[in-house]
Amino acid sequence: MSDTKLDAVVVGAGPVGLACAIEIQRQGLTVAVVDKGALVNSLVGYPTQMEFFSTPELLEIGGHPFPMASYKPHREDALDYYQRVAAAEKLDLRLYERVTGLRGEAGEFVVETDKGELAARAVVVATGFFDVPNHMGIPGEELPHVNHYYKEPYAHAGRDVVVVGAKNSSAKAALALTRAGARVALVVRGPEVSESVKYWIRPDLLNRIKEGRIQAYFNTTIDAITPGTVEVTTPEGPRSLPADYVYALTGYRPDYSLLIDALALPLAENDPAQPPIFDVATHETARPGVYVAGTVCGGLATSRWFIENGRHHAQLIAQALATTQVAASS
Repeated sequence: MSDTKLDAVVVGAGPVGLACAIEIQRQGLTVAVVDKGALVNSLVGYPTQMEFFSTPELLEIGGHPFPMASYKPHREDALDYYQRVAAAEKLDLRLYERVTGLRGEAGEFVVETDKGELAARAVVVATGFFDVPNHMGIPGEELPHVNHYYKEPYAHAGRDVVVVGAKNSSAKAALALTRAGARVALVVRGPEVSESVKYWIRPDLLNRIKEGRIQAYFNTTIDAITPGTVEVTTPEGPRSLPADYVYALTGYRPDYSLLIDALALPLAENDPAQPPIFDVATHETARPGVYVAGTVCGGLATSRWFIENGRHHAQLIAQALATTQVAASS
């Protein structure tokens, strides 16, 4: 362990984690950012050329302009932007380093990682939710042709692909796969494509279903996945869907093994979304000295916070840390 004690360690090098580190650093405090993967690792995992629903100014952090010729940025634009911001701010990044535990108390924390230990007065958790998919819990889900992350369609031309889900990710994947020449079946647990699908995507999907280019199965549950089929129960009875590949785009959740086991954060027992308990004014959790920012604040309700509103948590946390530091040194 280094003899130098940091004022803060930020866990998570996504846009909100970077925003937190920037604002903490601007308070004259020392900070390092630790992430088990790449810089903005979730964005690295997004589909190729994915278009953000937000405009560039809503994705900006640290006051750095996000200049764009088009109205909405793509994944690659955002990856480039956040890398340039991190470099401009000279952030201390500890990438591909997994946090495995946290011992001590406020002012005297030791952040344990798979590469060593970091001493810190405070810890900020900004880990998002994209790294842990919601599993269906069915036989065959672990087969190698089943994926909870969609990247691009081109490898599936002329193949049978089953897409599971009814929201934006599933809708966009089904459309892209169809246009790339795949034979697509869309399996939806509910009675229709979700009303939450963006207004320019939903009609496109419904029209492709209507004309028969996408076979949609509503009110349908998946019973099992085999090496060549998806076994489902439809309102008309059991059916076997041919499947060379399966995209189970069933959503994602925070890493509770990190939040509970490694960081020992108390969760709200009266909220079914199981968010960490925190003070909305400072974002300090019920474990003093540990703060939360971004999507992780909502627990299983992953739509409560996005980059657009989660980035503002950074200033609240930085101000709280600066106030605490002044009080401790006076």
